[in-house]
Amino acid sequence: MEELHTRIKALRVERSLTLKEMSDQTGLSLSFLSQIERGASSLSISSLKKISDALGIHINYFFQDEEEVRHFVVRSEDQHPFTTGKGSQTYARLTGTFSNRRLEPLKVTLPPRMHEEHSYSHSGEEFYYVLQGEVIFYLNNEKHHLLEGDTIHFPSSMIHQWENPLETESTVLSVVTPTIF
Repeated sequence: MEELHTRIKALRVERSLTLKEMSDQTGLSLSFLSQIERGASSLSISSLKKISDALGIHINYFFQDEEEVRHFVVRSEDQHPFTTGKGSQTYARLTGTFSNRRLEPLKVTLPPRMHEEHSYSHSGEEFYYVLQGEVIFYLNNEKHHLLEGDTIHFPSSMIHQWENPLETESTVLSVVTPTIF
């Protein structure tokens, strides 16, 4: 099995997280995280849990052989919705599990009248396909009103946010890079 410290660093780099960002998300010190990634320090299960949460993976990932974590098909019954602390929308992962994955496909459900309060920009690309309802995207303050069946694809470096203008849920297929969950 690949060394724990090697897996942690590879996942952090794959997700474009700095050690500082990882430190902020986990509450673990920057120097401690650096020691972990170099294999110079051991860590407790509680610290590993904080790290796995920050990386968006289940802690079991670190205890499985590489061959065991290769799953290409995601059955509908395995697409469990979850939320993040960054908004009221819910996500369902649609991605397979294998090393060096680059895409992050998600089904996102926006609640009625949801309006993202903060805009974002970061590295990568984003693609959205409106499966149900309507979604308004703001890209560098330019408004794009998408209807069912419409798509939008843009560099994530643009300042962006979105909203659901309807009294009912809207659902989109989202494919983004880099992987975030």
